[in-house]
Amino acid sequence: MSYELWIGARYAGLVRARRRGGRGDRFVSFIAASSMAGIALGVAALIVVLSVMNGFQTQVRDRMLSVLPHIELYVPSMAPEQVLSAWQEIAADARKNPKVQGSAPFVAAQGMIVRGEVLSGVQIRGIDPQLESGVSDVAGQMISGRLDTLKPGSFSVVLGNQLANSLGVGVGDTVLVLAPQGSISPAGFTPRMRQFTVSGLFSSGYYEYDASLAFIHYEDAARVFRDSGASGVRLRINDMQQAPFVAQELRNVLPPSVYAQDWTQNNRTWFAAVQTEKRMMFLILALIVAVAAFNLLSSLVMAVKDKRSDIAILRTLGAGPREIARIFLVQGSLIGIVGTLLGVGFGMLLAYNIDVIVPFIERMLGVQFLPQQIYFISELPSNPQLSDIAVVAATSLVLSLLATLYPSWRASSLQPAQVLRHD
Repeated sequence: MSYELWIGARYAGLVRARRRGGRGDRFVSFIAASSMAGIALGVAALIVVLSVMNGFQTQVRDRMLSVLPHIELYVPSMAPEQVLSAWQEIAADARKNPKVQGSAPFVAAQGMIVRGEVLSGVQIRGIDPQLESGVSDVAGQMISGRLDTLKPGSFSVVLGNQLANSLGVGVGDTVLVLAPQGSISPAGFTPRMRQFTVSGLFSSGYYEYDASLAFIHYEDAARVFRDSGASGVRLRINDMQQAPFVAQELRNVLPPSVYAQDWTQNNRTWFAAVQTEKRMMFLILALIVAVAAFNLLSSLVMAVKDKRSDIAILRTLGAGPREIARIFLVQGSLIGIVGTLLGVGFGMLLAYNIDVIVPFIERMLGVQFLPQQIYFISELPSNPQLSDIAVVAATSLVLSLLATLYPSWRASSLQPAQVLRHD
């Protein structure tokens, strides 16, 4: 071990001298330990917060995709009834792609549901209940009734549980569905409407869909929304993360009249907001690491001031400015590396066990951080990603290294004659 590395490790408190150090050594070790602890806490906080944000994003995304398909194929230039008569041909062309696992027809429209004096705007989805299980998990989210009660000509509807609560309806009740288009008569504009019977309720756990989504049979939807609905084929692929690439592959092989849209496009605003929030949270919490790095710089400056005599003696023994600079570079780098490793270890320990730690704290304090009736999530989600952990660790190491440059330069520029004359 070179003497620069040994002295730097000793100043960092990682190596003990053979004889018991004096008050100066204990002081330098203390400020080194405090700098190391600050870096570790900042790194751990960053990892835990980013993991929780990833967990929220993953959980919300999975709940959204339990209702939505991965890819939707539209034919804007054709009426819904025309598209539905040829949907199997479109689906057959799409299923030639080995990544496509399931397909089902759909009709998408916006309308109004009326029950007594209560009126609510809804998103109507016309589906085939026999094929829907291949592209979504709605059948497994039914809390009342069954999805297969949607039969052509029965004019039955399955509502989200929050929508049903706002309307005050249950299974067996009737509601009035209004389409945006209607007919013009001498009496004025008459909206197109149809009475539907509630045959089931579903709960996806995602409030926006549970409060605004209704499913009916696709043939009934084509009749009611024949002028305003969009129709096509819903697809599910084997890897949802590959949806944008699969959609582009389908655009290249399907006719130009067929438009492919993946789930990232359908929810672009929400995902962009989440990514922006994650970046801002990273920048804000990175200030904790920056403060710890500034604390490291201050501690190294104090260490240089405290070790002026030692530096002067080393210079008189033949050590050059570069060797002196390397001593404090080693000290600061070791503090940054050890602090970062401790922070990564502690942060990953919290992130991977947060589902156990948070309930324990809730039971101990008698509080509930995430009431399910408000957040629809009963436990704090966490999804640590190695890419985030690597970025956090690299940021901490870079800031720590930058913090060592000025103290090292200052130590190397000390003149031994002046130091020994004053000491």
